[in-house]
Amino acid sequence: MSQRLSEQEIQRRESLKALRELGIEPFPAAQYPVDTLAHPLKSQFEEGKDVCLAGRLMIKRVQGKASFGVLKDSSGTIQIYVNRDVLCPDEDKTQYNTVFKKLLDFGDFIGVKGKTFRTQVGEPSVEVHELTVLGKSVKPLPVVKQDEDGKVHDAFTDPELRYRMRYVDLVVNDHVKETFIKRSQIIRAMRRYLEDHGYLEVETPILQAIPGGAAARPFMTHHNALDIPLYLRIANELYLKRLIVGGFDGVFEFAKDFRNEGMDRTHNPEFTQMEMYVAYKDYHWMMDFTESMLEHVCTEVHGKTQVQIGGNTVDFKAPFPRVSMTQAILDHTGIDISGMDETQLRAVCDQLNVEHDESMGKGKLIDEIFGEKCEHNYIQPTFITDYPVEMSPLCKKHRDNPELTERFELMVNGKELANAYSELNDPIDQRERFEEQASLLERGDDEAMFIDQDFLRSLEYGMPPTSGMGIGIDRLTMFLTNNDSIQEVLFFPQMRPEKVVEVPKPSDFVKIGVPEAWASYVMEAGFESVEALRGAKPTAVHQKLNGFRKKNKLDIPALQLEDVESWMA
Repeated sequence: MSQRLSEQEIQRRESLKALRELGIEPFPAAQYPVDTLAHPLKSQFEEGKDVCLAGRLMIKRVQGKASFGVLKDSSGTIQIYVNRDVLCPDEDKTQYNTVFKKLLDFGDFIGVKGKTFRTQVGEPSVEVHELTVLGKSVKPLPVVKQDEDGKVHDAFTDPELRYRMRYVDLVVNDHVKETFIKRSQIIRAMRRYLEDHGYLEVETPILQAIPGGAAARPFMTHHNALDIPLYLRIANELYLKRLIVGGFDGVFEFAKDFRNEGMDRTHNPEFTQMEMYVAYKDYHWMMDFTESMLEHVCTEVHGKTQVQIGGNTVDFKAPFPRVSMTQAILDHTGIDISGMDETQLRAVCDQLNVEHDESMGKGKLIDEIFGEKCEHNYIQPTFITDYPVEMSPLCKKHRDNPELTERFELMVNGKELANAYSELNDPIDQRERFEEQASLLERGDDEAMFIDQDFLRSLEYGMPPTSGMGIGIDRLTMFLTNNDSIQEVLFFPQMRPEKVVEVPKPSDFVKIGVPEAWASYVMEAGFESVEALRGAKPTAVHQKLNGFRKKNKLDIPALQLEDVESWMA
């Protein structure tokens, strides 16, 4: 596909050509011997030190024989000072007069060797003794300006552009990079906490013959060699439990999961989940562990347990309150759903104006009531416990009430952050639960679980009492970086395909009879498409193109009117 270039892009390509004509390769292959970074150089500044840095040229202020610039690398920015006679001590001043002043642009990658010094106003700087072009930017970056009052102009803020061109977003919006650095710190702190408690990090399949471990609609694909359908995993739960059956006491995985469902500010079809399973534990132990781990992660990342999430100050200091689901619904609706059957729950939904349909069983109806009427009220971290058995087909029945399960979800800022069970290890009970899910599938619930016969077989060999927990890494990152959109914490969120406008090529004009020698000049003369050319009068086209030829002194034959008329046929 051809590409219509802007005036700046044309100019930058001309600079690219000029550099090569000077014998300078704009994209050199050799390594560059960087020995320091901008931020540590400034924070631990030593005057008179020989340094070698590389990065983007973000500002260039040419002032005759001496100029200033700003170099930006992965750590930050530092000022550079380029003096013509220092950079070019011999008679040949091309490196300064031509290369630096005329051929380098905003966004170009350069390497500089020189000596540190402070300017008269005390700014840590590098006097450039040697300059190397490391990568020419042929498309200009957005120029974000800030006036004397600190007001930002022409900011790169359009979400559609920022998410689609994250590589530009990271360059021009420094706060974006900080979000992803914090994301890495969150994962590292959690991983170390789990490892320090003796649990093993593992990997389980992403392509699965049966999508299990959650109630969600899967993505489907096909394996050609085996000639079978496969699914991208919606959860890694059932494989991690198989490892507990196999003899591991504690395992965890940072897993990419995929759910073929709606997209909004808090959901992306591809997301990151940390799931862990520990033998001989129950959901009470897991609540203690989860709140302690989150307190640790928050302190590691922020140095304190309080974080700002939108307009709320949220404190991850353990312990967290614990409220049963039926109590939560009673607290926020005044209705006690204990012991209600499906018909009664539908009546409650009607009474509370909660949407529902015929495919929903008891579990889905209760989930809708809680989600609509209760969830948003839990701002501070709160464990919602003891879910009805119909909502939790992989969870052990409550030891005191067989209508409930030993499950909790952690609510933070009105959203679910973690989900955990005392895991069901009775293979007979588990089979009955799966069969109930199968009946929901038949009723049209496309999020109900499949029956996984191999998982059932593994339970038949015996699984010890186990507690499992999953925590959404993307949502935790949103909370700990004060972002209200999941797209802000994913480097490359899923988006609709970009609408690309087909740009005409010279060959398009050749196809209708325009001579090859004339094809590109027809476009330069202002006819940007075949349709535009054919929409004009032949006499007007004839006059315009020959006038363009004369003005630009083109060494090609003049056009005859009958030639132009033939293009219109």
